[in-house]
Amino acid sequence: MNQALNKLTRPFGLWPSPITPELIGQGMRLADVQWAKDSETLVWCQSISGKASILAKPAGEPPYELSGPFNPSGGVGYGGGEFCTLKDGVIFVDKNGRLYARSFGAGAPTPITPAFGSAASPCASPDGKWVLYINTYEDKDTLALVDAKSKHWPINLVQGADFYMQPAWSPNGKAIAWVEWNHPNMPWDGTRLMFALLEGEPPKIVEMHQLDGDQDVPVFQPAFSPDGRTLSYITNCGEWDQLVLLNLESGEKQVLLEDMSLLRPAWVQGLRSYAWHPDGQVIYIIESCNASHILHCVNIHTKTVEQIELGDYINLGQIDISKTGKLALIAQSPRIPARVITLENGQVEIVARSQSESIHEADLAMPEHIEWPTSDGAHAYGIYYPPTNRCYTAEGLPPVVVAIHGGPTSQVSMGYDLDAAFFTSRGYGYLQVNYRGSTGYGRSYMLALRQRWGEVDTLDAFEGSQALVSMGLADPNRLVIKGGSAGGYTVLNALIRYPGYFKAGICLYGVSNLFTLEMDTHKFESHYNATLVGELPEAASRFQAWSPIFHVEKIKDPIAIFQGSEDKVVPPNQSETIVAALKSRGVPHEYHLYEGEGHGFRKSETLVAYYKAVERFLQQYVIFSS
Repeated sequence: MNQALNKLTRPFGLWPSPITPELIGQGMRLADVQWAKDSETLVWCQSISGKASILAKPAGEPPYELSGPFNPSGGVGYGGGEFCTLKDGVIFVDKNGRLYARSFGAGAPTPITPAFGSAASPCASPDGKWVLYINTYEDKDTLALVDAKSKHWPINLVQGADFYMQPAWSPNGKAIAWVEWNHPNMPWDGTRLMFALLEGEPPKIVEMHQLDGDQDVPVFQPAFSPDGRTLSYITNCGEWDQLVLLNLESGEKQVLLEDMSLLRPAWVQGLRSYAWHPDGQVIYIIESCNASHILHCVNIHTKTVEQIELGDYINLGQIDISKTGKLALIAQSPRIPARVITLENGQVEIVARSQSESIHEADLAMPEHIEWPTSDGAHAYGIYYPPTNRCYTAEGLPPVVVAIHGGPTSQVSMGYDLDAAFFTSRGYGYLQVNYRGSTGYGRSYMLALRQRWGEVDTLDAFEGSQALVSMGLADPNRLVIKGGSAGGYTVLNALIRYPGYFKAGICLYGVSNLFTLEMDTHKFESHYNATLVGELPEAASRFQAWSPIFHVEKIKDPIAIFQGSEDKVVPPNQSETIVAALKSRGVPHEYHLYEGEGHGFRKSETLVAYYKAVERFLQQYVIFSS
């Protein structure tokens, strides 16, 4: 109470904030964490300003770097799957596309594959002799195999599918499993769970079977039990997801968990949501619920489920478990930055931090999961962050930034979000919209965007902001809409469909022309529009109706557009055509092109420039504008 009385009164949007552009630019991203095989050495991948490193921490010792001058980065699709561990070291993928081996202790990385295409998701055999990995070259993906000592040329072990993901070895090294799928599907639409028996040196496939999945049934994260008799995986054949155990001897399937949100959209390689305990009796698994995460321990014999207490951590990922049963995860909360943590006997230990953690928790907003009815009879969901600053307050209603996530098949979860905090600490409300088409709310909710992209997401964003206004949480005359990629597409459509409603728009590498996107985007999403909008030429009228470039004359509100020059997903021409049209019509706008940036900004100097530009833009067109 005393703290509130001592706050200074300043207008919303003009509060001095400790969350500076420079602070955001210095942040670290934690990508993955794994235990070394049969040891207590923990390995993780982190990146700052686009430069990644792999670090190892032996038990009781400080961490040290393994990757040296290299830049570990999975090069298939959106990336991910940067490394795997061995008993005595790691295999990692460099940005140059080659696989490198690095032993623990003294030494340097050595290449084990030639510079040929790009790679991701290395997976070492139990004896450490062989490495499975995903290779892509000239838009042809394969499941490749190479020996870990680089004595032989890599071979394409499996080919013919359009995409491969999540390879896994059996404990005896005589079988493998993986996920594959073909266009026009995305991995959350429908995939195939494949299994193969191996023989010989080098291993060759002698028998191969499809075990589960089809055109409309996705499969995620195959993993062998410690004794090798069972193959586990997550799938979906209804509204909610299931954790399935397949007895490889009898062929019997057992649904261990159901009626939960377990299957994360596999935008990147190397994702993990569960892990077997080494005794083979229990599985630890992460559930998504109302935009936060819960860790469960499931007994495979009794099917009893126990929730694991992790304190304030409600955003979890990349779970792994050591030979002694010690868990490792990447965890965060709205007031705790992402950390590498371990859990043993109920005790959490912090191993690595992604931020300096210098921000006072009273300067970080606590989010609330909200929902609202839509005008077409459905419901939509979001996360609301109120204006929060321990030193300042204001009178009246705050301006609100309505943030639209990319994907669009994705979800924004509650966690440590410096993007949200940048605005809330300055006196803005911040609404993150999990519009229909988002994951985590059941399969029918995700499918609701099919054939309606540009329509449903735009409606949910508009009505989400209206819900805040009706709750007395937003100034209706100072609403801002912001988004990147698919979210930027929604921004453009919102300014077109509701001119004059939003005070301003912020569009990051947004889609403006569905026709040219169909021709120019990368392989992974080259048929995504078929699901979201429709097949050409039959759906040409829908492509035209929901491509912002054909309706740009309706935009009259100020807009700032940001783009990376090297973006292969949403190429610069998507922004440049909109900018040219805005310029010809005299619409207030800004265009910022960042050299060397791709789809999403990574460089510290880019992030600093971006946030400074956004603050100036909003002050000019929202805070100081009548």
